[in-house]
Amino acid sequence: MTVATLDLPKTVVLDILRKMYRIRHFETKVIELFQEGQIRGSTHTYIGEEASGVGACSALRPDDYITSTHRGHGHCIAKGGRLDLMMAELLGKSTGYCKGKGGSMHIADVDAGILGANGIVGGGIGIATGAGLSIKIKRTDQVCVCFFGDGGFNQGVLYECANIAALWKLPVIYLCENNKYAMSTPIEKSSAVADLSARAAAFGMPGINVDGMDVLAMREAVWHAAERARRGDGPSLIVADTYRFEGHNVGDGQRYRTREEVERWRQSDPILRFRDQMVRQGLITDPEADQIEAEVQDELARAIEFASQSPEPDVETLEQDVYA
Repeated sequence: MTVATLDLPKTVVLDILRKMYRIRHFETKVIELFQEGQIRGSTHTYIGEEASGVGACSALRPDDYITSTHRGHGHCIAKGGRLDLMMAELLGKSTGYCKGKGGSMHIADVDAGILGANGIVGGGIGIATGAGLSIKIKRTDQVCVCFFGDGGFNQGVLYECANIAALWKLPVIYLCENNKYAMSTPIEKSSAVADLSARAAAFGMPGINVDGMDVLAMREAVWHAAERARRGDGPSLIVADTYRFEGHNVGDGQRYRTREEVERWRQSDPILRFRDQMVRQGLITDPEADQIEAEVQDELARAIEFASQSPEPDVETLEQDVYA
């Protein structure tokens, strides 16, 4: 029996589909707002990778933790983040998750277990490992999923942290979202080892490759890794083979990959794939799926209205919430 596909409650099916639609429509709107000049700085969308974050977070408990990356909107939504507070943050409004001071790459909600996105490549790895140590010290039976990209796989912090996590049997799941390009560098030009999960052997932990476009496969892999961590058996490495349909960031010319390659991956759209599978199995109907998508679009419209009507941060708050 697999936890992902057998005896899957309809409530879970609907929640998974809803969160994937939330990510897709949120990110599509983010592109529009950025192009209109309403979002400052840079922004990196998660379109195409929805199955990885949603599948992983659907296997977690509400009190479990995640750390994210510069491409973190999807992770936040997958873990239960609110669209209105996220949108307000992206627009730099005082009602945002970080009072409008963090922006696209620094959304956090500690109460929801979202320990923050990070503009530093691999920057969440040390945070996740520290969270794992705190869990072990407090004996709270939680786990922490550490999202990072293939570009972060070669950062030295991973090797230091994975080594100590394995030594101390910390409840951390290192989840590499291998979307094939570290910005514009293809994975075959940054790793001499084609099978990234094979590196787990050097850390002294189990490693597995998973179809990151299959939300149920991701749910299954993370569930088993989480159960292992909760038993006190230590960390795991999961490599999700996935793909971003859009550029590295909004405005990326994407001259490093072909349109044919992108279109080929679009044929494996994780949302349509999951929806079709659930309809075929009789767990949902097409009208139910259409209704969920419509509800998500209404929710997003309200989030945009909330953010648009929210005030800018007062200049007097400039030096508040700064840690030194």
